[in-house]
Amino acid sequence: MQLHFTPTSGSWLNLVEAFFSIISRQALRRGSFPTVADLTAAIERFIDAWNDRCAPFTWTEDPDTVIAKATDPRHRKTQATSATEH
Repeated sequence: MQLHFTPTSGSWLNLVEAFFSIISRQALRRGSFPTVADLTAAIERFIDAWNDRCAPFTWTEDPDTVIAKATDPRHRKTQATSATEH
């Protein structure tokens, strides 16, 4: 097994993490899946339903504010986030 560390400032990962939380709560938790095929089918049903009712993500910050924060050196991390300095 090899672990890959992602940047702590990877804000797009927040969306992925939120999706995994939602699918866990709404489709998987307290479920009974005797086989991998049953689990896969439950996930696929959830994703199909999710896509049927999807809506665009609405950012709460305007782009100029986000870009200003991203380019401001005061917001950059100066220390490595793991022993391998990733």
